[in-house]
Amino acid sequence: MDVRGVLNLNQALRYAAGVTADTRGGEGTRYDLYDLRGFTVPTFLDGLRFQDSPTGFAVAQTDTFRLSRIELLKGPASALYGQSSPGGLTALSSKLPTDQKFYGGVTTTGGMFDLYRVDADVGGFATDDGLVRYRLYGTVNGQHTQLSKTGSRRFSISPSFTFGGDGPTTLTLLGNYQYDPESGSYGGVPLIGSLKRASFGYLPRNFYDGDASFEKFNRRQGAITYIFNHRFNDDWSFSTRGRYDDIRTIYRSVYDNGSYNSDEMLSRSAYGTQEHTYNLAFDSQFKGNVRTGPLQHKMMFGFDYMQQRANDREAYGDAPDLDVLHPDYHMVISPLTPSSDYVTRSHQIGAYGQDEIRWHRLILTGSIRNDWYRSNQVEHIGQTDTRQSSSQITWRASALYHFDFGLAPYISYSTSFQPQSGSVSNDGGATVRQASPSIGKQLEGGVKYQFPGTSVLLTVAGFHIEQSNVLVSVANTGYNVQSGLVHSDGFEFEAHAEPYKNFMITAAVSVQKVHDDSTGKPLIQSGKGNASLFAFYTMPSGPLKGLGFGGGMRYSAKAYGGEATYGSVWLPQYALFDGSLSYDLSNLSPTLRGWKASASVRNIFDKHYVSNCFAYGSDGEYCYYGERRNAQASIGYSW
Repeated sequence: MDVRGVLNLNQALRYAAGVTADTRGGEGTRYDLYDLRGFTVPTFLDGLRFQDSPTGFAVAQTDTFRLSRIELLKGPASALYGQSSPGGLTALSSKLPTDQKFYGGVTTTGGMFDLYRVDADVGGFATDDGLVRYRLYGTVNGQHTQLSKTGSRRFSISPSFTFGGDGPTTLTLLGNYQYDPESGSYGGVPLIGSLKRASFGYLPRNFYDGDASFEKFNRRQGAITYIFNHRFNDDWSFSTRGRYDDIRTIYRSVYDNGSYNSDEMLSRSAYGTQEHTYNLAFDSQFKGNVRTGPLQHKMMFGFDYMQQRANDREAYGDAPDLDVLHPDYHMVISPLTPSSDYVTRSHQIGAYGQDEIRWHRLILTGSIRNDWYRSNQVEHIGQTDTRQSSSQITWRASALYHFDFGLAPYISYSTSFQPQSGSVSNDGGATVRQASPSIGKQLEGGVKYQFPGTSVLLTVAGFHIEQSNVLVSVANTGYNVQSGLVHSDGFEFEAHAEPYKNFMITAAVSVQKVHDDSTGKPLIQSGKGNASLFAFYTMPSGPLKGLGFGGGMRYSAKAYGGEATYGSVWLPQYALFDGSLSYDLSNLSPTLRGWKASASVRNIFDKHYVSNCFAYGSDGEYCYYGERRNAQASIGYSW
């Protein structure tokens, strides 16, 4: 992430196999929007799930500079993590206090679209013996977006303390407060005029479909996390963690309806919401090592709990048409009409266990979990009270064999479940019930190979995923049938290597087919795969010692964007190129020890492309332009 100058989670995952990146294009940066193996996936921070809001607006976003690492777990993972996507999940880990006595760094960044950032990270021992340790991260940043009249700003601070040093019992407290007074636009461009030529030609990439005076996005999020670990002895340990999140979002926007009322007049609507979510999450587990004859067991037993309360008020209204050739971004927008006012309460309880059995070079893993999920929504305007109650058992089984020359073939089967909202009837509406969770299952097989004594790691995987119990709406009724089936089949290859000192290379290739049986078409916004290659080399000696340089290519195969009035929508394939530079300034003078300069550029050749489309025929046809060329440079001091 540091080498590539990553600014958000979307950018961090662009070089991973199986990822359909930037599903809202280059402008939709206020949320982390991407797919994994064809499915939208949840995000976990420090082992605890970020809970989705009922509307999807009061959703936390984590600044990647406060993270120590990002991990992708591919395929169904409910056996350990509860409600999740068939595609997998993304796991984020915060920067926490370390065993260094005093350390830190300050970095300033500037770039195109008036980017500015100041990031500071400092930590060390609060007591001489290191029994109490601290770390404090903070950032101030902002920039204009690639759309006219829009920009983003952020203020964030994250203090953390660890008590217990290197002892058997430690307690870490982590806080975070983040304020985003504005965060770009959530709009797009109509399909006609972006992917497909309009009578007037094509809309520019900085086209903004909203109203600058009306646009508002204000998000405040705060969280407090605890992580407690205790080692009973060399074999057994206990850990527990919990987090309270408070997220408040005020959102207001004028957006295009994906159609024109005349050749140049874009139809628009207005929407606003104020949503406030209160989230609790806990996870506790025992881990231990047991030997039974020739078998070694790594066992884990756990219990987790999630709770959410969400308050939301929404309003809709009409907005004046926009002349796309002569846009006026300061028009009079009529007051919005309240459309919903509800309170949603939900909670989930889960109990799980896992046994990892080793016999010589063979590893067998089995996991099982039971979840109980409850939800209740009271809507005051429509005076409705809907409830959902379900339980689900999920499991996983896998086998892997380590050969002594570095080869490790494996096979695994895993399942998942996702609660979903909606009314279901199997008898033409005579009896109606709440929807049951959708069920995911995956069969995966592959090979991993690590060259002995090196960091060169190659992985190959093939998978088949099915998601069943998907809701399919019944035309001209208010209910669904739960007969939908989505399946994703694919192949992935990844390579991570440092073949010799100061040289880093990563490569990835994925091919996938994601099909929705209810429509007979691919799953909307799912791509057919991606490929990437990134290499970076730092000069170890000579007059250019400390100079690092490299670059990468990322390719996205064509993707399905839905059904337009003229037929199926397919986004063309595209390839983009990135570049990175860095220099350790201490090589110029010993007095500059700790100083480092770096620069990076994304989409070097400023390729014009459409990243994604959502086409629903007469109900709207929307697209999103991909990120334009974007360059930045940083200088920082660390100790």
